[in-house]
Amino acid sequence: MATIARVGRHVFGDAASYPIRKIGLSDLFEALRLGWEDFKAMPSHAVVLCVIYPVLGIALFRMVLGYSVLPLLFPLAAGFALIGPFAAIGLYELSRRRERGEEVSVSDALSVLRAPSIGGMLELGVLLLVLFGAWIGVANAIYVTIFGHAPAASIPDFATRVLTTSEGWWLIIVGCGVGFLFAVAALCVSVVSFPLMLDRHATAIDAIRTSIWAVMKNPVAMAEWGLIVAVLLVLGSLPLFVGLAVVLPLLGHATWHLYRKVVEPDPNPPQEDEPRLRKGHRYAADFPANLFPWSRER
Repeated sequence: MATIARVGRHVFGDAASYPIRKIGLSDLFEALRLGWEDFKAMPSHAVVLCVIYPVLGIALFRMVLGYSVLPLLFPLAAGFALIGPFAAIGLYELSRRRERGEEVSVSDALSVLRAPSIGGMLELGVLLLVLFGAWIGVANAIYVTIFGHAPAASIPDFATRVLTTSEGWWLIIVGCGVGFLFAVAALCVSVVSFPLMLDRHATAIDAIRTSIWAVMKNPVAMAEWGLIVAVLLVLGSLPLFVGLAVVLPLLGHATWHLYRKVVEPDPNPPQEDEPRLRKGHRYAADFPANLFPWSRER
């Protein structure tokens, strides 16, 4: 561990631009709790922003590949861990504004597109999308190598292949091992990168360096965070991906609070516009009326 720290200091320098805190498991659970509070306060916004990701992902691959995507359902679900940090940039903005005590509407999530660091966020987003595409390609190659090109006839047929044959268990072992490597790479470059760029207007390179340093300084906590993300994604994927409509926004909001716990706050924060004070709690029952804030002003 000391060797890793020495290597990190050699690469990133002792005086990091964004100092990193040491965190523990209790901090991870606190970030999840705060993320859940954000989700409860803004459920309609989170669902509108996130429910489309699994639907579009499945439809896209169905059209591109031209055959059943059943063998790729698990890789697709696992792949959301790779692109999730980029997909959730609107959620970081909602959590940031709520943290400041502002009245938050769904349109505020889109204001992230006007952030000074949007260019860097798009650059890193493209990197994660490339990583996601590479993972799907590798996962498909692994399946074809083991089972050939014949698609599974049905879900029971596919489950039987995977769970009751030696080839299926080999697929599970190899696939999970390769997927773990992709997940580690994505975690290292993005665990705090997007919130840092949004909050401190960091460049993509500085954000990636800070994220890698955060992982190196907190290897156990970040491994635990990666495990928490993986478990929640699996649980959210089980009922035909429907649960991801809750899991993805929860993790998005929680990632913002994780960033707050990992990166030391700016001692001289930039002056921003006066926050709009929160007018009151809004509930899921208000959906979809609360998507149109002008309707509440009548």
